[in-house]
Parts: sequence; C-alpha cells; structure tokens
Amino acid sequence: MVPATGPAELPELTKDELSRYSRHLILPEVGVEGQRKLKAARVLCVGAGGLGSPLALYLAAAGVGTLGLVDFDVVDASNLQRQILHSTADVGRKKLDSAEEKLKALNPGIDLVKHDTQLSSANALEILKDYDVIADGTDNFPTRYLVNDACVLLGKPNVYGSIFRFEGQASVFATKDGPCYRCLYPEPPPPGLVSSCAEGGVLGILPGLIGVIQATETIKLILGKGDPLIGRLLLVDALQMRFRELKLRKNPECPVCGAHPTVTRLIDYRQFCGIASAEKEESVVKNGIPQISVKELKRRMDAGEDLFLLDVREPFEFQIANLGGKLIPQNEVPRRLEEIDRNREIIVQCKSGVRSQRVAEFLRQSGYPKVANLAGGILAWSDQVDPSVRKY
Repeated sequence: MVPATGPAELPELTKDELSRYSRHLILPEVGVEGQRKLKAARVLCVGAGGLGSPLALYLAAAGVGTLGLVDFDVVDASNLQRQILHSTADVGRKKLDSAEEKLKALNPGIDLVKHDTQLSSANALEILKDYDVIADGTDNFPTRYLVNDACVLLGKPNVYGSIFRFEGQASVFATKDGPCYRCLYPEPPPPGLVSSCAEGGVLGILPGLIGVIQATETIKLILGKGDPLIGRLLLVDALQMRFRELKLRKNPECPVCGAHPTVTRLIDYRQFCGIASAEKEESVVKNGIPQISVKELKRRMDAGEDLFLLDVREPFEFQIANLGGKLIPQNEVPRRLEEIDRNREIIVQCKSGVRSQRVAEFLRQSGYPKVANLAGGILAWSDQVDPSVRKY
C-alpha cells in the first residue's frame, strides 16, 4: 500500500477540481480526502505504449497529481492499432512528447514528468525513488525483471501487466507482505522461446483492458481501499472473455524478496535474460545456430553467393513484405523437407528472428549441415538495409 498521509498534509482541492472530480467526491470510498490523496500521489508509468496509453490516460483523468513517464521510443504507424495516446500525425515523433500533449489536454492540472531514457540498472533506482507507485507497462523481460527488482529494493509497489495475442495478466507485486514478480517467474524463459507482440501479434483492444485494470489497482493502492491484486494473478482471455485468478504466495527462497536475498543490487538484465548485445550480434551463435546479420546477408546476396533463403512466415505476411526466397510457413516445414535443398547453405528468415530460430534448430536436428538464422528478420532488414521494405 502507499504510505498513509495525514489529512493536514494533503493538498487542498481548488474550486475547479471540486467540479471536475465531483463524481469521485460523491463516492464514500473516495470523497474529498481520497481525491486529495490522488492529488498528492506520484505514479510512474514505465512505457508510453500499449499498456501505458490507457494507464496514463485514466490516471491523468482521475487526478493523480504527478505522473511520470519513462520512454525513449518514437511513434511508429504499427503502434496506432493499440497505443491510443498517439495519433497518425504523431508518427515519427517522440512518444513522450505525443503523450504529454494528450495528457495535458485531458487534464492541465497534473504535473507530468518525462524521463526520456531507456530504463537501465544505472538509472532505475534514481528514477523510481521519487514515486509512490510504479506501473509496469513494459513489453520485454529484461525491463520487467529490472522494474521488479528496483521496486523490491526501494519498497515500492509494482502494478504489473502484460499482454500477448488475445491474453493478458495483471497483478500487484513487491508490497511488504506480498510476492514479487520473481516469486512467480524466478528465471526468464530461454531466448526465442516466447514470441514478442511484434512477432505473435496482439489484439488492439487488449492493452486497453489490461491497462485499465492496472490503473484501477493503482488508484486503489493510493486510496487504501478495496482488495488489490496482491497475492493474486488475474488471467484474461479476451477471445473467450473469461477471467481466471491464481493465488500467489511470497516465496521465502526468492532471490530478491525472500528471507535471505542474494540479489541486493541491480544486475545486468540483458545478460540475465540471455540476450546478446547488438555489437556482438554478427558473431553470435544461439543454441548451435549461427546468427547472420541483415547487412551480412545483403553483402553475400550482392556477391552472388549460392544461398537458400527460407521464409517461414505466413502467406499473408509474405504478401506485405518479403526478401524473395522460398516460402514455407513454420508449421509446414516438417512435412515439406524435400523442398529444402540440403546441399546449399540455408538462411532461415521470419519477421523478427524468433520463428526462424526455432526452424533453424529443427533443420539442424533433421540433418541439415549448414543452417543460419537471420537475426532481426524483416524488421531489421527494413531498419538497416532497405527502408522501402514495409514493416508491419
């Protein structure tokens, strides 16, 4: 819970605020004192994307006095299907600037603090320490573990949400007596095992659903009302519109929040999650499969080398953008092996390098001697080689 603040220490509401928040004020669970708590509260939203958009909008509308945003990305057209803080006119603009404009238009009375940086082990404690509640809207494992560990070390509640395809999760971690994220997931999954939203897709409205749940939990923590999702993991299946709940317990052996923690400072989370640095990408071998960069592939194609480029995406993806090569969707590869030339060097390619890594490993196990994975896939090709190749 957020530390209690005495009524005398809370900021007064102005006449305009009494009018703006009138529907809150007539709720016995909120009232004038609760609205003053919201005005005094400081909440940090990590990410101004899919989850951060509805989260920040509703916290601003509710009258949270200080709203911090951490993001370093720019708006891409592919964001607009779900990131409702941003509009078509914002494409190419910094997400923080776009978010500031929308949030201040919604509620000019809030104090918006922009942290234009990538959250890291070097800056996380310094950024998080000034906030009462941390709302995690990230989409990658290194930042998720970083936020969790920083919250535990600082004693800050972590309002967690995650989304993928049609499913989402929400909980409240790192409270005094409740579990933390590592109690649920002590170790990250192996690299490439879990697809990202960029690879597997996400229903555009799903982050709205999960982000609103996060905003609700944040407000409950500030007010000290209701039953927060502490020790509970809410599972949402939007396709079936079903909600399930799992009970979570604090793990006494947790390396971060347990009785005898072994993680007492922030670590290198990319290394912890098994993610190679970009500088070493060209020479990386993952699970026995060489990773070829898009620039190296372009050089070898231009040189006329005899390569078998295998595209393992779906036909509709191939129609959007492709590098040529042979299209065999991932799930069809095992029954179409005769179409893949064993005598040539095979470069497996997909959208971002996740599906292609799995197929490359399968081909190696099936006796193909020369197989490599195209690191970053079509997305990296568009960024680093040919921007005319459409990203999706």
